[in-house]
Amino acid sequence: MPEALKKIINTISLLPWIWEKSATKLAFFLLNTNLNYIEEFKKNLNDLKHKVSKCSICWALTDIEDDICKICSSKNREQNTICIIEEYLDLLTIEQTGWYSWVYHVLWWAISPINWVFVADLNFKKLWERISESNKRVELIIATNPNIEWEATTMYIKEEIERLWLKYKVNMTRLSRWLSSGYIEYADNITILNAIKERKEI
Repeated sequence: MPEALKKIINTISLLPWIWEKSATKLAFFLLNTNLNYIEEFKKNLNDLKHKVSKCSICWALTDIEDDICKICSSKNREQNTICIIEEYLDLLTIEQTGWYSWVYHVLWWAISPINWVFVADLNFKKLWERISESNKRVELIIATNPNIEWEATTMYIKEEIERLWLKYKVNMTRLSRWLSSGYIEYADNITILNAIKERKEI
């Protein structure tokens, strides 16, 4: 097998959920495809690293030229209802239901010392600022995957809100236990809607 082909198979196989047989098929597809497609593919990969940024308010992904994402800047969004999520994929899943007009706050992980993820690594500072600056009572919806890391993260959020004397401004709720898959990104719209509609106060 040519060295260049071996290298691209090895590179593709490093992608998550891609086995060696799938990587080989993809490599042969790229080998035999139109050169224009290859050039476009290269350009899009480069843009992915250089033209995607994070919203300065919620940390959702946005275009590099936009300091604030379209959700945070929208006048049609309920700015005093903040849905806290772990990953941007969770935001996309919830948005697909088309039922809710709140805003989001993406932490990008959960507190997990065993995985070397600590409080300082997460986007908490901006969350406290958003609560403090709100002129209305804020509902924080904990829309995260039900696991030990998120139990610890939820407890931290609750304790920190009390420590910062923000409890009088906050109503905390969390999704009901409808998520049989355990992960928001894999849940269907009906499951998500039920989990949100039947959310419980913390």
